[in-house]
Formats: sequence, structure tokens, C-alpha cells
Amino acid sequence: MVCSLPKNQYLRAHIIRTMTELDAIKARHSVRKYMDKPIEADKVEVIRATIEDVNARNGLNIQLVLDEPKAFASGMWKYGQFSGVRNYFVMAGPKGKDAEEKIGYYGEKLVLLAQTLGLNTCWVGLTYKKIPGTFTLRDTDTVHCVIALGYGTIPGVQHPRKPAENFYEAEGIPPRWFLDGMEAALLAPTAINQQKFRFILREGNKVETKTLFSMAGYTNIDLGIAKYHFEVAVGKENFSWL
Repeated sequence: MVCSLPKNQYLRAHIIRTMTELDAIKARHSVRKYMDKPIEADKVEVIRATIEDVNARNGLNIQLVLDEPKAFASGMWKYGQFSGVRNYFVMAGPKGKDAEEKIGYYGEKLVLLAQTLGLNTCWVGLTYKKIPGTFTLRDTDTVHCVIALGYGTIPGVQHPRKPAENFYEAEGIPPRWFLDGMEAALLAPTAINQQKFRFILREGNKVETKTLFSMAGYTNIDLGIAKYHFEVAVGKENFSWL
């Protein structure tokens, strides 16, 4: 049987049928130790095609770096030590709050895609080095963070979860769809697990979001990640952002 889809679209469609994005949200955990195993060419093709589409539509400059061991080679970092990282996303784009939220939103789209492809990931804000020559920036770009990528030695573990009601505001008891969205949002990775965001349910299935102060920063990126999770669980057609 001949498939009419291009190879990368066919591969992605096949994998998404076996693991949805919502499945990936539940299965994904941050992984810091990786095996010395290259990412297969067909998976790289799918990832690169997605990056190209995301960049073209959103003005970002996300790049995939493969087989580069130096960015995570330093032993000086005490928090979240990494080993075996040779592949990573460089999350580059314009400066500013809106761009930071896009970096989180579309970066998590890539993270969940990687999970459906059988790969592991970890968002990384500080504990890496920028290696000259491995990526290129436009005049208006900055590197907001990177995302480690590869085959983890273990699938990672779930952090203890706080009650969902700590993270939303609503009049009365929220509908099931909103609570489902919040459950997914609380599975979103955030810097040092800070979860400095709030979701506010307004009339007419409208949802407002805000960030809270954090000494660690990265709150806009964290919010973008959480909003992507919320959308996956609820469906973009079932509500609107304010």
C-alpha cells in the first residue's frame, strides 16, 4: 500500500495515533541523564520540519543542535546536574514578554512531539554553556533557554503536585473542562518547579492568565508551557484566551 503523505508527515501521523499529545503530557518527565544513542534520521526529519513551521509562523529562531557534547560538559553546576547530553533545542527569538511566552508555548509543543517519538527532554535555563558556531542568531535574537533532548537512561519521575485550586480563580465550582485544563497545566514543567502562574475563569468560556513574581525569573516561559498543556486538554475550539 502506497501512502500519499510525505514521509515526515506519515511518520508523525503514525506516532500520534499511538500516543496523543495528552498521553505525552502525562508521560513526560524532566530527564537529565542520557544514553549514548543517536536520534534516528526519520525522527530528526519530523522534528526539523516542525521547527521550520513554528519559526515561520511565529517569528522565532528555534534550532536543533545534534551530537554536540560541550554545552553540558561542565561539572561546575550544582543544581540539576546533567550527563550524556549531546542533543538540544536552542530556544532563540526576539526579546520581550510576548516572545518569552511563545518560546514556552512552542517549546512545549516540541517537547511533547519528542515524547511521542520516544525521546526524553528537559527544559534548561542556566546550567549549560553557549558553544560558538553551533547556532546562529539574528540581530534582534537572544537565547532564552535550551531543551535537552535524547534517550534518557530513565523516564524521569513526577514531582509532588499541589492542589489545583491553588492555581486558579473562578466564581463557584468550575466546569469539568476547566478543571481538566488545570490538571494538564499543573503537569507543565516550570523553572525550579515554581509554578508562578494563575488561570482565571471568566464568563463565556473565557480564560485569563497571569504570572506572579519570582526571584528565579522565566515566569513568562513557564506560562507559555502551561497554556499549551491547558489547550491540549481542553481543545482550542472550546474556550478562548483573554
